[in-house]
Amino acid sequence: MTDDVAARATAGFRSAYAGPPAGRWAAPGRANLIGEHTDYNDGFVLPFALPLRTVAAAAPQPGERWTVWSELSGETIAFDADELAGPGRVTGWGAYVAGVVWALREAGHAVPGARLAIASDVPLGSGLSSSAALEAAVLAALVDLGGLDLPADRQPRLAQRAENGYVGAPTGIMDQSAVIRCRAGHALFLDCRDESVEHIPFDLDTSGLAVLVVDSRAPHRHADGEYAARRRSCEAAAGLLGVAALRDVPTDGLADALARIDDAETRRRVRHVVTEDQRVLDTVALLRAGKVREIGPLLTASHASMRDDFEITVPEVDTAVEAALSAGALGARMTGGGFGGCVLALVDAERADAVAAAVTAAYGERGFAAPGHVTVLPGPGATRLD
Repeated sequence: MTDDVAARATAGFRSAYAGPPAGRWAAPGRANLIGEHTDYNDGFVLPFALPLRTVAAAAPQPGERWTVWSELSGETIAFDADELAGPGRVTGWGAYVAGVVWALREAGHAVPGARLAIASDVPLGSGLSSSAALEAAVLAALVDLGGLDLPADRQPRLAQRAENGYVGAPTGIMDQSAVIRCRAGHALFLDCRDESVEHIPFDLDTSGLAVLVVDSRAPHRHADGEYAARRRSCEAAAGLLGVAALRDVPTDGLADALARIDDAETRRRVRHVVTEDQRVLDTVALLRAGKVREIGPLLTASHASMRDDFEITVPEVDTAVEAALSAGALGARMTGGGFGGCVLALVDAERADAVAAAVTAAYGERGFAAPGHVTVLPGPGATRLD
């Protein structure tokens, strides 16, 4: 998949700028195996990189000016240092590119002027972190073109700063960490408090398994506002419980913590986060032991918690999960921030097409638009291609 996207980025660069790029940099979309809405609660997540990639073809240009062509829109935008003076000056998809330049400059880096061309096969609005993939590909290009001193372990926080501080999206650190730091054949066990990582073997091939990613094609319903509302609720609950973050509520102390909260909705939010953190830890323990098939029930329990306690699913994703399980998936759950997006199902590799067909049939019965799907294995994080 990357070869085709890279070729399109190169072709776009040549068309936009009448010359070849100096190099091409790729960053993947990501799926979160388990650990949803735990990242901004200082908790644990377990994402893996997808074979779907965003590629930035780039070359330096003189001065403090950046020009970007996008395959998706077909438009070229340009901005200079003056237009980066404050967030909101560059809008739309260009804000993610401008945000990276802004965050680098805010951190004291001498960012080289550049021409860029962007191509991608990470679907937009599907919960697979197309925005983080764009940020990471652009960041990798600018770091290399400028010879900047910014090692990989420091890049996720800077990319997050671009999205939080410039674009204005209140995302946690997971997406940027995954698309930058993941390794092929592994899931990334990330402690979102200290940003320590461990690469956990996620060997699907040996076990005869695959992950089926189903794009629900559900329109995101109030996703930004609802995401922010969940985050505020969690932060308020942590304050009420006297802890720095909900990660600090132990599983064996959950009942006592819930008894101290009067509001039923807030109790549900807390229960999801605390039990979801434990499900991440349990999944990591099974993967370390090579028991890949046994993680399925944890994935399904995670979905039930997102549906009932965190209330972030929609009928399309619930239908996809139910249909996948009925067709023999070992486990299935929504992945991403919710209110639309994708479902992932752990399946026997030879059954992937049959499970996908069952989901499509269930959609037809409910009158939903047909879903998309792709079968994936965990891939590498951001890298320079040439």
